[in-house]
Amino acid sequence: MPGEHLKSLIDGKREVYTRHGGIALPADLGDGMAAHLTEGLLAEQPYQVSAKFRCGSKDRMIHIYLTHVTKGRDGLKDLTDLMRIAQNRYSQIHDCALNTR
Repeated sequence: MPGEHLKSLIDGKREVYTRHGGIALPADLGDGMAAHLTEGLLAEQPYQVSAKFRCGSKDRMIHIYLTHVTKGRDGLKDLTDLMRIAQNRYSQIHDCALNTR
């Protein structure tokens, strides 16, 4: 059941991110996307990245939101790098091995 809930969440994020020109994350980060959302309520935290990944035997999900990115930086690349750091730190804290299948 929890796996289905996470799948539903990531599918919803993927739908929104795709409508806004989002990019798929590298396969080693699991199933996820990053996007710069500029319309409606989503524009309050326009830089977003979400990923469903496996740590040990459990499916997990991380979402990261940024309100702005410094001029001249590549926000989507920065979000991808932050997701990598977050997953690695999660793995260390929870003593589980990352496995994106």
